[in-house]
Amino acid sequence: MAEDESLRLSQIKANLERRALIYDVIRAFFRSEGFLEVETPLLVPTVAPEKYITPFTVNGWFLSTSPEMHMKRLLAAGYGKIFQICHCFRKSERGRLHNPEFTMLEWYRVGADYMQIIQDTERLVLTLANRLRLGTTIRYQGAEIDLVSPWPRITVRQAFLNSAGWDPFNRLDEERFEVDLVEKVIPSFDTSRPTVLMDYPVAMASLARLRPGSLPVAERAEVFIGGLELANAYSELTDAAEQERRFKQEIETLEREGKRGIVMPERFLESLSSLPECGGIALGVDRLVMLFCDASSIDEVVAFPWDAV
Repeated sequence: MAEDESLRLSQIKANLERRALIYDVIRAFFRSEGFLEVETPLLVPTVAPEKYITPFTVNGWFLSTSPEMHMKRLLAAGYGKIFQICHCFRKSERGRLHNPEFTMLEWYRVGADYMQIIQDTERLVLTLANRLRLGTTIRYQGAEIDLVSPWPRITVRQAFLNSAGWDPFNRLDEERFEVDLVEKVIPSFDTSRPTVLMDYPVAMASLARLRPGSLPVAERAEVFIGGLELANAYSELTDAAEQERRFKQEIETLEREGKRGIVMPERFLESLSSLPECGGIALGVDRLVMLFCDASSIDEVVAFPWDAV
């Protein structure tokens, strides 16, 4: 073993030990809540068509970008409460907060909506803080963060009006939305508290249910803690025709950009006719570990990041 690698691995050993404990606490939490731990395939014939996510291809198939579609097929078959910790893969995502291979925690509950799933998230994070003997206030990158629930909520519309000076519901500019979210909106959040950003434009939530009303709002919520985008929750869309329409739009956009090969996930769409109302969330485990290890980079909580494999 090279000397520099030995040094790097010895420096992050305490973080990896805490990571292992976090896995144990997560599993104990969901089992105590009556969830079943499941496994779904990593090599899949298709992925959800999403223009901001580029999958890896393997002999004409794909490495999974998310277990979501297979987990929803389990819900459609009668499973009520399920969770999974798994590896996911997304091309061209590398940086302080990104690794092309990363660990995701996803859970789904029949009969829940996105706000009930956020409440699950609050309880999970507080349980972790308690089990790690950190109390309800933790320190991350010099900031003290009060984790006591309920966490502050703010709508996308209000957050953008406050910090970016425009309303994305009047005329959505997706490129400007993404830039302003990162450069203006997220930095405006109170670092002493987690923030739940909720109620997104429809175009920014292709798998989320719409809320009835005059303004088309997608029931999507994201959790930010200490500047980290930690989790993404939905009231799940169960309308197969609407889901197919949205996927077609995404596929057309991908093809216009020269990104071909993503085909319609027919088996998933077929299962939607049996999918009950439910809520679900994807939570980045690596960033969760970063938070509880006070780590500034994903490389500090992963034994072999992309550049060290």
